[in-house]
Amino acid sequence: MADVKENKNPQGFYFNQQMCIGCRTCQVACKDKNDLEVGYLFRRVKSFEVGEFPAPATFHYSGACNHCHTPACVEVCPAGATYINEEDGTVQHDDEACIGCGYCVKACPYGHPVLIEELNVVHRCDGCIDLRSAGEKPACVAACPMRALDFGPIEELRAAHPDGVNQISVLPEPTTDPSVVIDARQAAFAGELKQLVL
Repeated sequence: MADVKENKNPQGFYFNQQMCIGCRTCQVACKDKNDLEVGYLFRRVKSFEVGEFPAPATFHYSGACNHCHTPACVEVCPAGATYINEEDGTVQHDDEACIGCGYCVKACPYGHPVLIEELNVVHRCDGCIDLRSAGEKPACVAACPMRALDFGPIEELRAAHPDGVNQISVLPEPTTDPSVVIDARQAAFAGELKQLVL
């Protein structure tokens, strides 16, 4: 069996669910920065409701690529188009090498990579590597009016937010060791929930 591909010094996102108001500004900023057509998103904000009257609760989840420690998308890519940028600690994509097979789309437990059907090429969140190389924050982080998002070396984010978690009820088991730290609302651990369409 081949060695598992590891992101040895991953960067990732911090998400303060306590502060998120579900406005979707991060989602729009990401869509605008990446010039995505209707129907395609790299960052998705979803809203959920738990409980019932007289004690209902809601929460929002803003998710993008988790730049995992052992990314399933990298593991299955037959063309080497999805790869770990070891210098940056993020999962990146080479559009020229992509053959549009969609294996990475199916393999990602978070449903993150997006097959752009018109181009037959997969695109994805790259952590705004171009903006960060110019000293800026990713578009989603910079746009959030509540400052509910941050990006950086995942170990630093975990140290800064020791109560943060990488799994809540709407996410799968963290088998790929996702590089995400969530300051979760209590409602996000509830079992019975329904997604709200806003």
